[in-house]
Amino acid sequence: MRKSIKVFAPATISNVGCGFDTIGFAINEPGDIVTLKLRSDDKIRITKITGDGGVLPKDVNKNTCSVAILELLKNYNSGLIGVDIEIRKKMPIGSGLGSSAASSVAGVFGLNKLLGDPFNEMEVLDFALKGESIASGAIHADNVAPCLAGGFILIRDYNPLEIIKIPVPKNLYCAVVYPHITIETKKARKLLKKSLPIKAARKHFGNIGSLVSALYEGNIELLSRTIHDEISEPARSTLIPGYFDIKNSAIKSGAFGCSISGSGPSIFAFAKSKIDADKIGLAMKKEVKKNGMKCSTYISKINPVGPRILK
Repeated sequence: MRKSIKVFAPATISNVGCGFDTIGFAINEPGDIVTLKLRSDDKIRITKITGDGGVLPKDVNKNTCSVAILELLKNYNSGLIGVDIEIRKKMPIGSGLGSSAASSVAGVFGLNKLLGDPFNEMEVLDFALKGESIASGAIHADNVAPCLAGGFILIRDYNPLEIIKIPVPKNLYCAVVYPHITIETKKARKLLKKSLPIKAARKHFGNIGSLVSALYEGNIELLSRTIHDEISEPARSTLIPGYFDIKNSAIKSGAFGCSISGSGPSIFAFAKSKIDADKIGLAMKKEVKKNGMKCSTYISKINPVGPRILK
């Protein structure tokens, strides 16, 4: 049995416009890298964290990665296991790109591999969700599930958890701009209204069904019409300076839908080609800078595999 493993887990886009807490997909970059080394005793330690600016806890009961690993080990019945954990953050914290989910997934995916895959994908997902909930204050799988499984994922229900893998249209690209501001998930969720007018709800539910249909059909024209959000965008857009200017710049540059990823501030847009995605990303970047913010951009196809073993 191997004694160490290094795993990359990717960023994810959640909500996907109308899919509040129910739809997400993985992209190729950015992501987090977690290295695990088995110990000769039963201690669980975080030995090193880099790329976080010193903000993440090394307390194993407070870090998303280690909490997920502890949850896995609670359910492992083949002797005591000790692990040294090294976390390399290669994606921004509080960006709306599933940073906490990536660390959580990389940790439990890697440990499950080290132990010979004693747990199936749904069990590993459950462990990762327990870790991610430390950061978000709630269990919602639209980041964690696509990070682990890759591609587009629909969360049908949470009790019990049921996920559905949705086909990915060929040549679908995603342009992401991350304005360098921080939005805390817990605070962003408090902005959401507790009720939705029937007219808005009808429109929203119609978009969810159409989004799933568009993905199955590979119909990007239909997909573009479904990326409309009646629940979170109206509230969370107020946290991103010039949000609608950024969104309009993407649409004018040829984007097939544009919206906020998760709680923000990252904004994603769909494109039919890398050339188009590059053009859209550049347009969004220019608009972000006009509103007085620095930013990072990422251009990616949809990631079909989720985490991968680096070493």
